[in-house]
Amino acid sequence: MTATRASVRRRVVVGISGASGSAYGIRLLEMLRAVPDVETHLVVSRSARQTMQLETSMSIEQVEALADVVHSSVDIGASISSGSFRIHAMVIAPCSIKTMSNLAWGNTGELLARAADVALKERRRVVLMLRETPLHVGHIESMLRVSQAGAIVFPPVPAFYNRPQSVADIVDHSVMRCLDLIDIDCEAAPRWGETSRALLAAATRPITDNTTQGLPHE
Repeated sequence: MTATRASVRRRVVVGISGASGSAYGIRLLEMLRAVPDVETHLVVSRSARQTMQLETSMSIEQVEALADVVHSSVDIGASISSGSFRIHAMVIAPCSIKTMSNLAWGNTGELLARAADVALKERRRVVLMLRETPLHVGHIESMLRVSQAGAIVFPPVPAFYNRPQSVADIVDHSVMRCLDLIDIDCEAAPRWGETSRALLAAATRPITDNTTQGLPHE
């Protein structure tokens, strides 16, 4: 008997916290939507809804439409809150310090932290796209603890060797690298050492050009 498409799809949970950088979570959903054997489960924190309104032109309904399954952030009885519900991986993009600290110290109240905590105890891949700077010692201790629990702390630090020409280029590169960490192929940006037209063009472009003008400063 041939397995159905749904039965063989890899489930990826995408969490969006209230940290700045909601574009990372949205772009992650867009990229995963293009992967045929992936089923996305989305949970958006209450504070993330406000952040999206400030940072993007998309409504929460438009963002939710990018996912296969949407879970309420207060539904602690959702499928992704149980270890018996098998997933391929979970990514929190962006991940706030509060969310990471909750994971590090076992404070799993709402669904976002609960689902990630369950994924860690089941030894699933969990990637945290941490969005905060600078960091004090408490943040760093939490990063250590959550790493020891099995999570991958992945601050979306931009790469400049490919001479990004837009904010979208920067976001794409970080999201592609994030997908690498959960073993999902997505060639959304040039890779170092690979001979592509984009990399060759970047290598000949002066570093003092105006391609970075207009990028937001933090």
